[in-house]
Amino acid sequence: MTAAPTTPPIFDGHNDLILRLLRGAATAEGVAAGLPDGHIDLPRAIKGGFGGGFFAIFVASPSNRSERQEEMTRAEYDLPLPPMIPFEEGLETTLRGAEALEALEAAGAVTICRTVPELETAIHGPRMAAIMHIEGAEGIDPEFETLHQLHARGLRSLGPVWSRPTIFGHGVPFRFPSTPDTGPGLTEHGKRLVSECNKLGIMLDLSHLNEQGFDDVASASDAPLVATHSNAWAVTPHSRNLTDRQLGIIAESDGMVGLNFASAFLRPDGQMDSDFSLDLMLRHIDHLIKFLGEDRVGFGSDFDGALVPKDIRDCAGLPALRAAMTSHGIDSVLMEKLCYGNWLRVLRRTWRD
Repeated sequence: MTAAPTTPPIFDGHNDLILRLLRGAATAEGVAAGLPDGHIDLPRAIKGGFGGGFFAIFVASPSNRSERQEEMTRAEYDLPLPPMIPFEEGLETTLRGAEALEALEAAGAVTICRTVPELETAIHGPRMAAIMHIEGAEGIDPEFETLHQLHARGLRSLGPVWSRPTIFGHGVPFRFPSTPDTGPGLTEHGKRLVSECNKLGIMLDLSHLNEQGFDDVASASDAPLVATHSNAWAVTPHSRNLTDRQLGIIAESDGMVGLNFASAFLRPDGQMDSDFSLDLMLRHIDHLIKFLGEDRVGFGSDFDGALVPKDIRDCAGLPALRAAMTSHGIDSVLMEKLCYGNWLRVLRRTWRD
Protein backbone atom coordinates (compact mmCIF):
# COMPACT_ATOMS: atom_id res chain seq x y z
CA MET A 1 0.00 0.00 0.00
CA THR A 2 1.44 3.38 -1.02
CA ALA A 3 1.96 5.87 1.80
CA ALA A 4 -0.04 9.09 1.56
CA PRO A 5 2.13 11.99 0.37
CA THR A 6 3.61 14.49 2.84
CA THR A 7 4.86 16.86 0.15
CA PRO A 8 4.61 19.50 -1.11
CA PRO A 9 4.36 21.33 2.23
CA ILE A 10 1.00 22.93 2.91
CA PHE A 11 1.11 26.57 3.95
CA ASP A 12 -2.11 27.53 5.62
CA GLY A 13 -4.15 30.73 5.58
CA HIS A 14 -5.50 30.53 9.13
CA ASN A 15 -5.13 28.76 12.46
CA ASP A 16 -6.11 29.55 16.06
CA LEU A 17 -3.25 27.92 17.94
CA ILE A 18 -2.40 31.20 19.72
CA LEU A 19 -5.90 31.25 21.23
CA ARG A 20 -5.16 27.87 22.84
CA LEU A 21 -1.99 29.33 24.35
CA LEU A 22 -3.84 32.40 25.65
CA ARG A 23 -6.47 30.17 27.26
CA GLY A 24 -3.82 28.04 28.96
CA ALA A 25 -4.79 24.94 26.95
CA ALA A 26 -1.25 24.59 25.58
CA THR A 27 2.25 25.98 26.13
CA ALA A 28 4.90 27.03 23.64
CA GLU A 29 7.17 24.24 24.89
CA GLY A 30 4.33 21.76 24.49
CA VAL A 31 3.76 22.85 20.88
CA ALA A 32 7.46 22.27 20.17
CA ALA A 33 7.56 18.87 21.88
CA GLY A 34 4.08 17.57 21.03
CA LEU A 35 0.57 18.01 22.45
CA PRO A 36 -2.00 15.37 23.42
CA ASP A 37 -4.86 17.23 21.77
CA GLY A 38 -5.71 20.10 19.47
CA HIS A 39 -4.81 20.30 15.80
CA ILE A 40 -1.26 21.67 15.63
CA ASP A 41 2.12 20.93 17.15
CA LEU A 42 5.58 20.62 15.61
CA PRO A 43 5.85 16.79 15.59
CA ARG A 44 2.46 16.46 13.87
CA ALA A 45 3.34 19.29 11.48
CA ILE A 46 6.45 17.39 10.42
CA LYS A 47 4.47 14.15 10.08
CA GLY A 48 1.77 15.76 7.92
CA GLY A 49 3.91 18.14 5.89
CA PHE A 50 2.35 21.23 7.48
CA GLY A 51 4.75 24.00 6.50
CA GLY A 52 3.13 26.67 8.66
CA GLY A 53 0.67 29.47 8.11
CA PHE A 54 -1.02 32.61 9.33
CA PHE A 55 -1.12 32.39 13.15
CA ALA A 56 -4.15 34.41 14.24
CA ILE A 57 -4.23 36.70 17.26
CA PHE A 58 -7.87 36.73 18.26
CA VAL A 59 -9.71 38.40 21.14
CA ALA A 60 -12.35 35.89 22.21
CA SER A 61 -15.76 36.94 23.50
CA PRO A 62 -17.14 35.15 26.58
CA SER A 63 -19.18 32.31 25.11
CA ASN A 64 -19.89 28.61 25.35
CA ARG A 65 -18.27 27.13 22.26
CA SER A 66 -19.99 23.75 22.68
CA GLU A 67 -23.40 25.43 22.75
CA ARG A 68 -22.52 27.37 19.60
CA GLN A 69 -21.47 24.20 17.80
CA GLU A 70 -24.68 22.50 18.91
CA GLU A 71 -26.73 25.35 17.43
CA MET A 72 -24.87 24.85 14.15
CA THR A 73 -26.12 21.26 13.87
CA ARG A 74 -29.67 22.49 13.30
CA ALA A 75 -31.21 22.62 9.82
CA GLU A 76 -31.26 26.43 10.08
CA TYR A 77 -29.52 28.75 12.53
CA ASP A 78 -28.71 32.39 13.15
CA LEU A 79 -26.27 32.89 16.02
CA PRO A 80 -26.39 36.32 17.68
CA LEU A 81 -23.11 38.22 17.48
CA PRO A 82 -21.34 39.23 20.70
CA PRO A 83 -21.03 42.94 21.49
CA MET A 84 -18.01 45.06 20.57
CA ILE A 85 -14.86 44.46 22.65
CA PRO A 86 -13.51 47.56 24.48
CA PHE A 87 -10.19 48.84 23.14
CA GLU A 88 -8.30 48.35 26.42
CA GLU A 89 -9.29 44.68 26.57
CA GLY A 90 -8.56 44.21 22.89
CA LEU A 91 -5.12 45.80 23.19
CA GLU A 92 -4.13 43.74 26.23
CA THR A 93 -5.12 40.46 24.59
CA THR A 94 -3.55 41.40 21.25
CA LEU A 95 -0.21 42.18 22.90
CA ARG A 96 -0.39 38.91 24.83
CA GLY A 97 -1.05 37.15 21.53
CA ALA A 98 2.05 38.70 19.96
CA GLU A 99 4.06 37.56 22.98
CA ALA A 100 2.64 34.04 22.63
CA LEU A 101 3.76 33.85 19.00
CA GLU A 102 7.20 35.11 19.98
CA ALA A 103 7.30 32.45 22.70
CA LEU A 104 6.58 29.79 20.06
CA GLU A 105 9.59 31.05 18.14
CA ALA A 106 11.79 31.05 21.27
CA ALA A 107 10.69 27.45 21.97
CA GLY A 108 11.79 26.36 18.50
CA ALA A 109 8.30 25.62 17.16
CA VAL A 110 8.00 28.38 14.54
CA THR A 111 9.98 30.91 12.57
CA ILE A 112 8.21 34.30 12.35
CA CYS A 113 8.45 35.53 8.76
CA ARG A 114 8.35 39.18 7.70
CA THR A 115 9.36 38.85 4.05
CA VAL A 116 8.57 36.41 1.26
CA PRO A 117 12.19 35.14 1.02
CA GLU A 118 12.09 34.37 4.75
CA LEU A 119 8.74 32.63 4.29
CA GLU A 120 9.87 30.58 1.30
CA THR A 121 12.88 29.30 3.25
CA ALA A 122 10.93 28.59 6.44
CA ILE A 123 8.17 26.62 4.69
CA HIS A 124 10.79 24.01 3.80
CA GLY A 125 12.63 24.28 7.11
CA PRO A 126 12.61 22.32 10.39
CA ARG A 127 10.10 24.64 12.10
CA MET A 128 6.67 25.87 11.07
CA ALA A 129 6.72 29.15 9.14
CA ALA A 130 4.55 31.73 10.89
CA ILE A 131 2.96 34.98 9.75
CA MET A 132 1.66 37.22 12.55
CA HIS A 133 -2.00 37.87 11.77
CA ILE A 134 -4.69 39.76 13.68
CA GLU A 135 -8.25 38.45 13.37
CA GLY A 136 -10.42 41.38 14.43
CA ALA A 137 -8.74 44.74 15.03
CA GLU A 138 -10.02 45.33 18.58
CA GLY A 139 -6.48 46.15 19.71
CA ILE A 140 -5.85 48.77 17.00
CA ASP A 141 -6.49 52.41 17.91
CA PRO A 142 -7.94 54.88 15.37
CA GLU A 143 -4.64 56.78 15.24
CA PHE A 144 -2.88 53.49 14.27
CA GLU A 145 -0.10 53.76 16.83
CA THR A 146 -0.51 50.11 17.82
CA LEU A 147 -0.71 49.11 14.15
CA HIS A 148 2.75 50.58 13.55
CA GLN A 149 4.13 49.09 16.77
CA LEU A 150 2.86 45.62 15.87
CA HIS A 151 4.09 45.95 12.29
CA ALA A 152 7.57 46.55 13.70
CA ARG A 153 7.19 43.30 15.68
CA GLY A 154 6.20 41.34 12.58
CA LEU A 155 2.50 41.94 11.91
CA ARG A 156 1.93 41.29 8.21
CA SER A 157 -1.78 40.40 7.95
CA LEU A 158 -4.96 41.80 9.50
CA GLY A 159 -8.71 41.22 9.37
CA PRO A 160 -10.65 44.37 10.38
CA VAL A 161 -13.32 42.23 12.07
CA TRP A 162 -14.06 38.80 13.41
CA SER A 163 -17.81 38.74 12.72
CA ARG A 164 -18.73 40.94 15.73
CA PRO A 165 -18.48 44.71 15.09
CA THR A 166 -15.37 46.83 15.69
CA ILE A 167 -14.77 50.55 15.27
CA PHE A 168 -13.60 49.63 11.78
CA GLY A 169 -16.60 47.74 10.45
CA HIS A 170 -19.24 45.06 10.68
CA GLY A 171 -18.77 41.33 10.33
CA VAL A 172 -20.89 38.57 8.93
CA PRO A 173 -22.87 36.43 11.41
CA PHE A 174 -22.91 32.65 11.56
CA ARG A 175 -26.18 32.15 9.71
CA PHE A 176 -27.49 29.32 7.52
CA PRO A 177 -28.93 29.51 5.00
CA SER A 178 -27.97 33.10 4.25
CA THR A 179 -26.09 35.28 1.82
CA PRO A 180 -23.23 37.40 3.19
CA ASP A 181 -25.33 40.53 2.61
CA THR A 182 -26.19 41.05 6.28
CA GLY A 183 -25.70 44.74 7.12
CA PRO A 184 -23.46 47.81 6.91
CA GLY A 185 -19.79 47.57 5.97
CA LEU A 186 -16.71 49.57 6.87
CA THR A 187 -16.82 52.71 8.98
CA GLU A 188 -14.76 55.77 8.11
CA HIS A 189 -12.12 54.46 10.53
CA GLY A 190 -12.21 51.20 8.60
CA LYS A 191 -11.58 52.89 5.26
CA ARG A 192 -8.62 54.71 6.81
CA LEU A 193 -7.36 51.39 8.18
CA VAL A 194 -7.40 49.91 4.67
CA SER A 195 -5.26 52.78 3.37
CA GLU A 196 -2.80 52.51 6.26
CA CYS A 197 -2.40 48.75 5.79
CA ASN A 198 -1.79 49.33 2.07
CA LYS A 199 0.98 51.80 2.93
CA LEU A 200 2.63 49.39 5.36
CA GLY A 201 2.22 46.35 3.12
CA ILE A 202 -0.03 44.58 5.63
CA MET A 203 -2.33 42.09 3.91
CA LEU A 204 -6.05 42.66 4.52
CA ASP A 205 -8.17 39.59 5.24
CA LEU A 206 -11.80 39.69 4.05
CA SER A 207 -12.95 36.39 5.53
CA HIS A 208 -15.21 37.66 8.33
CA LEU A 209 -16.46 40.82 6.62
CA ASN A 210 -20.02 40.94 5.35
CA GLU A 211 -20.74 41.68 1.69
CA GLN A 212 -20.89 45.47 2.08
CA GLY A 213 -17.62 45.45 4.01
CA PHE A 214 -16.09 43.30 1.28
CA ASP A 215 -17.19 45.83 -1.33
CA ASP A 216 -15.85 48.71 0.76
CA VAL A 217 -12.40 47.11 0.98
CA ALA A 218 -12.48 46.37 -2.75
CA SER A 219 -13.18 50.05 -3.43
CA ALA A 220 -10.58 51.40 -0.97
CA SER A 221 -7.66 48.99 -1.36
CA ASP A 222 -4.90 49.01 -3.96
CA ALA A 223 -3.70 45.51 -2.97
CA PRO A 224 -4.88 42.05 -4.07
CA LEU A 225 -8.09 41.02 -2.28
CA VAL A 226 -7.62 37.99 -0.05
CA ALA A 227 -9.99 35.85 2.02
CA THR A 228 -7.73 33.62 4.09
CA HIS A 229 -10.34 31.05 5.20
CA SER A 230 -13.58 31.12 3.22
CA ASN A 231 -15.44 28.79 0.87
CA ALA A 232 -17.81 28.86 -2.11
CA TRP A 233 -21.35 30.03 -1.33
CA ALA A 234 -22.63 28.29 -4.47
CA VAL A 235 -21.71 24.94 -2.87
CA THR A 236 -22.62 25.81 0.73
CA PRO A 237 -25.02 28.78 1.09
CA HIS A 238 -23.62 29.95 4.42
CA SER A 239 -23.24 33.63 5.27
CA ARG A 240 -19.49 33.06 5.88
CA ASN A 241 -18.90 31.89 2.32
CA LEU A 242 -18.19 33.92 -0.81
CA THR A 243 -20.63 34.42 -3.67
CA ASP A 244 -19.60 34.05 -7.31
CA ARG A 245 -19.77 37.84 -7.65
CA GLN A 246 -17.28 38.22 -4.80
CA LEU A 247 -15.02 35.56 -6.29
CA GLY A 248 -15.04 37.47 -9.58
CA ILE A 249 -13.94 40.67 -7.80
CA ILE A 250 -11.12 38.78 -6.06
CA ALA A 251 -10.00 37.36 -9.39
CA GLU A 252 -9.97 40.83 -10.98
CA SER A 253 -7.71 42.06 -8.17
CA ASP A 254 -5.35 39.09 -8.65
CA GLY A 255 -5.99 38.02 -5.04
CA MET A 256 -6.85 34.60 -3.64
CA VAL A 257 -8.98 32.49 -1.30
CA GLY A 258 -7.87 29.91 1.26
CA LEU A 259 -10.26 26.95 1.56
CA ASN A 260 -11.68 26.71 5.10
CA PHE A 261 -11.77 23.18 6.59
CA ALA A 262 -14.64 24.00 9.00
CA SER A 263 -17.36 21.41 8.48
CA ALA A 264 -20.27 23.87 8.48
CA PHE A 265 -18.71 25.91 5.65
CA LEU A 266 -17.99 22.80 3.55
CA ARG A 267 -21.19 20.78 3.89
CA PRO A 268 -24.07 21.85 1.60
CA ASP A 269 -26.43 21.42 4.58
CA GLY A 270 -24.39 23.86 6.70
CA GLN A 271 -24.03 21.36 9.55
CA MET A 272 -21.16 21.42 12.04
CA ASP A 273 -20.64 17.68 11.63
CA SER A 274 -17.28 16.24 10.59
CA ASP A 275 -18.61 12.96 9.19
CA PHE A 276 -18.36 13.50 5.43
CA SER A 277 -16.15 12.62 2.49
CA LEU A 278 -13.24 14.78 1.37
CA ASP A 279 -15.06 14.94 -1.96
CA LEU A 280 -16.86 17.98 -0.53
CA MET A 281 -13.55 19.79 -0.19
CA LEU A 282 -12.79 18.93 -3.81
CA ARG A 283 -16.15 20.36 -4.89
CA HIS A 284 -15.24 23.67 -3.27
CA ILE A 285 -11.75 23.59 -4.79
CA ASP A 286 -13.20 22.98 -8.26
CA HIS A 287 -15.65 25.85 -7.87
CA LEU A 288 -13.00 28.25 -6.56
CA ILE A 289 -10.65 27.37 -9.42
CA LYS A 290 -13.48 27.87 -11.93
CA PHE A 291 -13.97 31.48 -10.80
CA LEU A 292 -10.48 32.38 -9.55
CA GLY A 293 -8.15 30.37 -11.75
CA GLU A 294 -5.42 27.97 -10.68
CA ASP A 295 -3.15 30.74 -9.33
CA ARG A 296 -5.59 32.14 -6.76
CA VAL A 297 -6.65 29.23 -4.56
CA GLY A 298 -4.99 27.80 -1.46
CA PHE A 299 -5.86 26.50 1.99
CA GLY A 300 -7.02 28.22 5.19
CA SER A 301 -7.76 25.35 7.54
CA ASP A 302 -9.01 27.12 10.68
CA PHE A 303 -7.14 24.44 12.67
CA ASP A 304 -7.67 24.79 16.42
CA GLY A 305 -10.71 26.94 15.72
CA ALA A 306 -13.12 24.62 13.93
CA LEU A 307 -14.44 21.08 13.60
CA VAL A 308 -12.56 19.73 10.58
CA PRO A 309 -13.30 16.66 8.41
CA LYS A 310 -12.86 13.36 10.23
CA ASP A 311 -10.52 12.06 7.53
CA ILE A 312 -8.07 14.92 8.26
CA ARG A 313 -8.56 15.36 12.03
CA ASP A 314 -5.42 17.49 12.57
CA CYS A 315 -2.33 18.70 10.71
CA ALA A 316 -0.84 15.20 10.73
CA GLY A 317 -3.80 14.16 8.58
CA LEU A 318 -2.98 16.43 5.64
CA PRO A 319 -1.55 13.55 3.56
CA ALA A 320 -5.14 12.31 3.20
CA LEU A 321 -6.06 15.61 1.55
CA ARG A 322 -3.11 15.43 -0.86
CA ALA A 323 -4.05 11.84 -1.74
CA ALA A 324 -7.65 12.87 -2.43
CA MET A 325 -6.47 15.75 -4.62
CA THR A 326 -4.18 13.45 -6.60
CA SER A 327 -7.00 10.94 -7.12
CA HIS A 328 -9.16 13.84 -8.28
CA GLY A 329 -6.69 14.53 -11.10
CA ILE A 330 -4.73 17.45 -9.62
CA ASP A 331 -1.24 17.22 -11.11
CA SER A 332 2.07 18.07 -9.43
CA VAL A 333 2.23 21.61 -10.82
CA LEU A 334 -1.23 22.57 -9.57
CA MET A 335 -0.64 20.68 -6.31
CA GLU A 336 2.36 22.88 -5.52
CA LYS A 337 0.40 26.03 -6.32
CA LEU A 338 -2.50 25.03 -4.09
CA CYS A 339 -0.31 23.84 -1.23
CA TYR A 340 1.91 26.91 -0.93
CA GLY A 341 2.90 28.54 -4.23
CA ASN A 342 -0.19 30.71 -4.56
CA TRP A 343 0.29 32.13 -1.06
CA LEU A 344 3.85 33.12 -1.95
CA ARG A 345 2.62 34.73 -5.17
CA VAL A 346 -0.04 36.90 -3.55
CA LEU A 347 2.21 37.91 -0.66
CA ARG A 348 4.94 39.03 -3.07
CA ARG A 349 2.42 41.46 -4.53
CA THR A 350 1.02 42.53 -1.15
CA TRP A 351 4.20 42.85 0.92
CA ARG A 352 6.05 44.31 -2.09
CA ASP A 353 9.28 42.43 -1.23
